Order: sequence, then structure tokens, then C-alpha cells
Amino acid sequence: MISPKFFIEQLQQAGIEFFAGVPDSLLKNMCAYITDHFDDKHNIIAANEGGAVALAAGYHLATGKVGCVYMQNSGEGNAVNPLASLTDRDVYHIPLLLIIGWRGRPGVHDEPQHVKQGKITTALLDVMGIRYEVLAKDENAAGEQIEKAMQCIRKTGDGYALVVEKDTFDNYTLQSAKVSEYTMSRENAIRTVAASIPANAIIVSTTGMISRELFEYRTDMGQGHERDFLTVGSMGHASQIALGIALQHPERKVYCFDGDGASIMHMGNMAIVGSKRPDNYIHIIFNNGAHDSVGGQPTVGLDIDLVEIAYAMHYEHALCVWTPDQLKEALENMFAEGLQLIEIRVKKGNRKDLGRPTTTPIQNKEALMSFLKK
Repeated sequence: MISPKFFIEQLQQAGIEFFAGVPDSLLKNMCAYITDHFDDKHNIIAANEGGAVALAAGYHLATGKVGCVYMQNSGEGNAVNPLASLTDRDVYHIPLLLIIGWRGRPGVHDEPQHVKQGKITTALLDVMGIRYEVLAKDENAAGEQIEKAMQCIRKTGDGYALVVEKDTFDNYTLQSAKVSEYTMSRENAIRTVAASIPANAIIVSTTGMISRELFEYRTDMGQGHERDFLTVGSMGHASQIALGIALQHPERKVYCFDGDGASIMHMGNMAIVGSKRPDNYIHIIFNNGAHDSVGGQPTVGLDIDLVEIAYAMHYEHALCVWTPDQLKEALENMFAEGLQLIEIRVKKGNRKDLGRPTTTPIQNKEALMSFLKK
């Protein structure tokens, strides 16, 4: 495997001094090393992958240097637009280096949401005319690939990608992680909220730990999963799925269980929810200030005021809680009508033995649709 220190030092020697991206589980050790060794002007954890490409473009315009963008392959979709209409040689012709974690690589077992993306990861790069190599797991070979990539970037002015397989980077533990002042666990908060909702209500939960913890709660309580839509992929879009259901079923309460990273990734979605003002919509954001599912890299979730943002986007009721007592009081005093948001500030982390959904996405979809017909 490759030492993150070796890899980043090789990039520095090749002239890379700026990083932007969205963390990925396959890149988490590399991302942790970058976080510890670069200041916040030279490493920006972007709202989404397209934004990271644009940040690298702005860096190049300001300095003439090449920026590096890191992402999980699921983020290629967010990045296609600026890669094709901003940095491409037919538009502004802006060079950059992409580091892409290859979840769902064909022949390697992975979660359902990564299967299709894994199949098309390199095909998307081919379609966009971006040269790439799969990063070697040997340091000498990887060093040669970095040199080759940078030579190609400088010669052509185009983008270049290094695609990273599972178990490429050696372990590295983040040293500069902030200590959270919040003590309530996300899992306990999820259980408290889920226990309070009406029997005919629907929950749409976002990708990552939130859906896993909701699924495990239902299992532990001996309940079925037909009331929950587990958005295992499509990070940032759970709120719109919930809105689509809420508008068609005004007789039911619809809860969106969102995360800080997910809500920030496509925050414009809150504006659409606010513009429709569904009386039956309850937006719950579990905010730990971190991308918990991919290594705990920070978001700006705890640095912004989600309550004020909600009011600015025409939510009718919004509040922030961070203790079990505050949460119980908020749930007991929820408004009968009106679009509302509860931000729940929780600590980072999850149980090491947390399971994954045992139903397939198709089974989840069909069970929910049957429940909605009742």
C-alpha cells in the first residue's frame, strides 16, 4: 500500500499545492493527511464535487498553477458539468488533477448504490476525454504515475485522473480533529424522533449512517421497514424525494432525516421545499459537523446557522436542539401544521458494530409504495 505522506509529498514535489474535494472512504487516509498538513486556504472541503472543480479552476486563474480535486466516483455526476463546460479544452481549457475513489469496481463486492457508478467510472472519463490511470499500490510505481500525469497536464493543459482502488492507501489517523461539545449520539436522536412519529407517517432518510441507524432501530423494535425510504445513494437529494411524496400525500406527515453534509451539498433544495411550503413536511437535520460515513472529515455544518437559513427559505417553524431533553420537548410541542425544521446537533461517530440494511433497494421501494397505497 501507499503511505499518504509519500503520496502527498510526491504531489507537492510535482507542484501541487492546492486541494479541494469531498471526502471518500477509499481516500479517507489521504484526506486526513491533507487536513493535517494544509491550511484552510489550500485544502477546501467543498459543498459538492462540482464546486471543488470550480475552486480548482479559480485557483488556476489566480496563480497559473494546477489544483487537485478529490472525490468518490459517485461525485463524478456532480463534477461532469464543470468538467465539460468549464475546464474542458473546448471551453476555458483549465488543467487539474483528479483523484477519484473507485467504489463498486466490477468484480469487487460493494453496496448496491455503488454498482452502477463503479461500472461507468472510467467510461465517464473516456467520454469527457480525460486521461487516467488506476493508481498503483506500490510507491515506486505510483511515483512514476504522478510524474507521468503531471507531465501530461503540463504538455496538454488538460485534466488528468488517478483512479484509486480499495486498500490503496495505508492507514493515517487525523490529528487535528475538533473535539465536539455535543454529547447526544446521532443514533439515540434518530431513535427518539422515529419513536415519536405518527403510525402512518413516512420517513425519507439520507445516505450513510442515518439510513443504517434508522434501519437498525426498526429491526430492534420488531417493526417493518415499509414506512421508510432509505436513500442509500444520491447524497443531498433526500429532501426532494421527501417533497415529492409530501405533495402527493398531504394526508400524511413526511419526515426527511437529513445530514449536515448532505443538506449543504445541495442546499438549493431547501429553497424549493420552502417555496412549496407543504404543511405535512418535517425536515430533521442531524448535524455533527462531519462527513461521518467517509472518515469524519469536517463540514461547515457547525459554522453556519441552519435555523436562520430555514427561515430565509420560507420554512415556517425552525429550531435547534442539542440535548435529549430539548429534543423531547421539541417533539412534544411540534406544530400541527406548517413547514418545519429541527436541527439536532450531535456528536461525531457511530457504533463499530452498526449493521447495514438487509433488504435491497428494490424491496425497500416496493414496500414503501405498497404502504402508501393503504
